[in-house]
Amino acid sequence: MSAQDSKLFVISGPSGAGKGTLVTRVRERRSNLGLTVSATTRAPRKGEVDGVNYFFLTREEFDRRVANGEFVEWAEVHGNCYGTLVSEVTSKLASGASLILEIDVQGACR
Repeated sequence: MSAQDSKLFVISGPSGAGKGTLVTRVRERRSNLGLTVSATTRAPRKGEVDGVNYFFLTREEFDRRVANGEFVEWAEVHGNCYGTLVSEVTSKLASGASLILEIDVQGACR
């Protein structure tokens, strides 16, 4: 598949709406849909790996990246920030992968 054939699908809803469940079900049927690694300001949970589960950033780093336009979308949810880096989306689409993004409604509105 070429980059021209790549597609970007967005699943958006408020926290707790079931976005993750929907994405899991879709990917069970379409395993070729890629995911991006999101960035967050929350602390890693036991077993989470930076760059695999999330990119764990300080609030200052996150804010700097927002100011530099490095996010496709971002939101503050329950006191922590979450967002999708432009670099994650563009590199995966450029490789020919289609992606499915799971984003909060705040991020979708930005």
